[in-house]
Amino acid sequence: MSLTLRELQAAFAAHIVADDRPELIAAVAGDSIPAAARLRVYRHHVFHSLGVALAATFPTVQAVVGEAFFAAMARGFVVATLPVQPVLAEYGAEFPAFIDAHAPARGLPYLGDVARLDWALNIAFHTSLAGRLGAADLAGIAVEQLPSMVLALAPGTVLVRSAYPIDRIWAAAQPGASGDAVDLAAGSVGLLVLRRPDDAGFVALGEGEAAFVAAMAQGQTLEVAAGAAFGADASFDMAGAFARLLGIGALAAMQQ
Repeated sequence: MSLTLRELQAAFAAHIVADDRPELIAAVAGDSIPAAARLRVYRHHVFHSLGVALAATFPTVQAVVGEAFFAAMARGFVVATLPVQPVLAEYGAEFPAFIDAHAPARGLPYLGDVARLDWALNIAFHTSLAGRLGAADLAGIAVEQLPSMVLALAPGTVLVRSAYPIDRIWAAAQPGASGDAVDLAAGSVGLLVLRRPDDAGFVALGEGEAAFVAAMAQGQTLEVAAGAAFGADASFDMAGAFARLLGIGALAAMQQ
């Protein structure tokens, strides 16, 4: 039976994540190794390669749950979501949501947020350092114009919020960590993930700072963002927060 290219591609994808497809086996040449065996080897290679890629992108998640648990979870994700892009570093955007719905992980309610932190760090790491706003860029702008300005977050910069202390979980999962238990009742966090000169990292934000950044990320003016910040924390230090964001390169350069 002759298959069109589209049919062949569809059969290959279905064969990888489900049962053997007779029409595909019939279309694959075999010699000393039967076609069905060749395809099983290919299927194993796909699951292994994508599992390794996910482990590299979500190292904290794997450190928390262990290699065996992670491998089983990754396999389930691959079955549900094959990559649609050629760059494996871009594979896994849906993994945090998958973890949220993954029944065996229900006893770890923070795990999806840990995955979101890992994913944000991955995206930041693969983002260029170019296009950051500096204090000198604001020198020619009148102070009275600032409230009406809309400033965007720099490429790769994202706010990750969680009801759990995922920053402490991340730290405890790093190689050489003390191994001390993390108090899950320590409180919620807002972490600003961003590209740094040599890697990607994050800084913890206060409630006011997190509200300020969240509003900016939604395209609000500085005045509206400041209002949101003061609503979250009456003691919010607008000048200090803005200077901090400039200093760590969290804001995008203004468009000419």
